[in-house]
Amino acid sequence: MVRVKRGFTARRRKKKLWAKTKGFRITQRTQLRRAKQAVVKAGVHATRGRREKKGTMRRLWTTRINAAARLLGIKYNQLIHGLKLANIKLDRKVLADIALQDPQTFATIVNAAKKA
Repeated sequence: MVRVKRGFTARRRKKKLWAKTKGFRITQRTQLRRAKQAVVKAGVHATRGRREKKGTMRRLWTTRINAAARLLGIKYNQLIHGLKLANIKLDRKVLADIALQDPQTFATIVNAAKKA
């Protein structure tokens, strides 16, 4: 009978797990069961963080648009309503970028919203 050495697959799986837990605290990177749980929980936190980042960015854009609009004498909600009436389809990300980079163009957009 030929001697069979086992463990290659399991070792490869564990090596992947240890790579994912690098930098974790004490037992969360050394004990297999706790490491698995820590990796799953880290994935949950990462997914939630990516979702939260989208909301955070939208709030930032809204704040920037509101600040720039108030300098031109209009409130944020009036500006957005006027843009819808004027059929100007710019999202908040683009509007915030225009307000920051090119105030003259933003003023033109605000005047178009005021007229509508």
